[in-house]
Amino acid sequence: MSTPSPALPARVDALRAFNRFYTRRIGVLHEGWAQSTYSLTETRLLWEIGHAENTTASSLARTLDLDAGYLSRLLRGLRERGLVRSERSEDDARHVHLRLSAAGRRVLAPLESRTRDETGALLGTLGEAEQQRLLQALGTITQLLGEPPRAAATPYLLRPPHAGDIGWVIARHGALYAQEYGWDATFEALAARIAADFVERFDATREACWIAERDGSNIGCVFLVQARVEASGAVRPGIAQLRMLLVEPSARGLGLGKRLVAECERFAREKGYERIVLWTNANLAAARGIYGQAGYVLTGSEPHHSFGHDLVGETWELALR
Repeated sequence: MSTPSPALPARVDALRAFNRFYTRRIGVLHEGWAQSTYSLTETRLLWEIGHAENTTASSLARTLDLDAGYLSRLLRGLRERGLVRSERSEDDARHVHLRLSAAGRRVLAPLESRTRDETGALLGTLGEAEQQRLLQALGTITQLLGEPPRAAATPYLLRPPHAGDIGWVIARHGALYAQEYGWDATFEALAARIAADFVERFDATREACWIAERDGSNIGCVFLVQARVEASGAVRPGIAQLRMLLVEPSARGLGLGKRLVAECERFAREKGYERIVLWTNANLAAARGIYGQAGYVLTGSEPHHSFGHDLVGETWELALR
C-alpha cells in the first residue's frame, strides 16, 4: 500500500468545499427539486424510469447506487401517487418492469424542462471559451472519479487538429515526458520545433495529424509527415515519417496507441509511400512494443546525451512494398 501524500488532508478539504459549493449552486439543498414538490432522488428516479426500457428495481439500485430498502420505499411512494406502474415481464415472470404512467410523464416533462432552462441559464453566464473549459473539467472529473474505463465502453474520436491542438501536442509532450522520464525542457523545445515544422510545411496531400478526443478532451495524437534530410530539409521521396505519438495516461489500455500507428500506415499506403521511418529511444518500452507489433523493424541505434539524460536513440522502419 502506498504512503498517503502529506497533501491529502488539504485535498480532501478542497474536494469537500467544491461539493458544498456545487450542491448549493445547482439548488440540491432546496426542499423541492426544480421548484416542485419532489425531492432530487424522486426526480432522478422518474427520469431513469422514463428514459430506460424495461428497467427494474434491481437495475435502478445498481445504476444509482441506492440501498434496496430505501429504493423500495421511494418506489412505493411513487406508485401510490400514480406516477409509476409495475408490469410483469412477458419473457420472464420473475422480472418486474417499471414504467411511468401518463401522470408520471406529465410530472416529469415540466421538471425536465425547468432543469434544462436553469442549466442553460447557468451556462449562459459564461462565454464560449469558458463553457468549453467547464465541459472539459467535467469530463476530467467524470473520468477520474467514475468507473475504471473499459475499451468497449469508452469510445473516442480520431479527427484532424483544431485551433489550439498543436499547442496542446507540444505542452503534453513536455509535461508527460518530464513526469514519466524526467526529461528536461529541451525535449519540449524539440517538440515545439517539430510541431512548428509540421504547420509551416504542411502538405495535405501527403501529410496528416490525428487528434484522439474523448468526452471533449484530447487523449492522444500522432503526425505522419514526409521524411526529410536532417541537414538540408530536402524531402526524401517515397518515405514517410511517424512523429509525436502520444497517449494520455487516462486513455492507456484502450488500444489507442496501436490505432494511431495503424492510421499512419493506412494513410501512407493510400498515398503511395514505400516505407515509414521513425526515431525513438530505447527506454520508451510501450511505444517500442507498439511499433514491433505493427511490423516495424529496428534498423539502427546510437547512444546520445539529450534532454538531461544518457539515452540510446533508435531508428525503426516499416516496408510498405
